Amino acid sequence: MTAEERQVVAGRVGRPHGLDGSFHVNGPTEDLAEGTEVTVAGRSAVIERRAGTADRPIIRISGISDRDAAGGLRGEPLLVPGGELEEGEFMVEDLVGCEVPGLGTVRRVVPAPSCDLLEVGDDAVLVPLVGDAVTRVDTDARVIEVDRAFLGLEDS
Repeated sequence: MTAEERQVVAGRVGRPHGLDGSFHVNGPTEDLAEGTEVTVAGRSAVIERRAGTADRPIIRISGISDRDAAGGLRGEPLLVPGGELEEGEFMVEDLVGCEVPGLGTVRRVVPAPSCDLLEVGDDAVLVPLVGDAVTRVDTDARVIEVDRAFLGLEDS
C-alpha cells in the first residue's frame, strides 16, 4: 500500500457547531488545517474552515452546508493520508492476517487503554503490542514473532 493509499484516523465527527455545517472533531490526532483533504463516510472532501483549539477543533468540509448534514456524520472517522513509514514502522491494521508461529493468525487488533492487543488464533490469545511481548514484526513476510516465555505460554 502506498503512502497515498494509506489513510489514518485524524479524529471523529463530533456534534454540529452552528448552522453552516461546521462540527467539532472528537479525539483529534492529526493537524486539520484548511485545505487538508479528508475522507469521511466514504467520500472525499476538503476542509474549508478551521476554528477552535488544537484539542477541540471545529471544522467545516466541502459538501456539508448545514447543521443536519453535519449531524448525520456524527461518529464517522475523519481519514487523512498516512504519509511515509520509517524503517521498522508499520500500521497496526497491517498486522491483521499475519502469522504468529505456534499461535495462529492475527484475527484483529483490539484497542486497550495502555496498548493495543493482537487477538491471535482460534483460541483468541491476546498478545500485548509491546516490545517485551512482540520481538519482531515482518509485514512483508506477514510474520510476527513473540516471546512465548514473557506471555506465559512456554510448555511446562
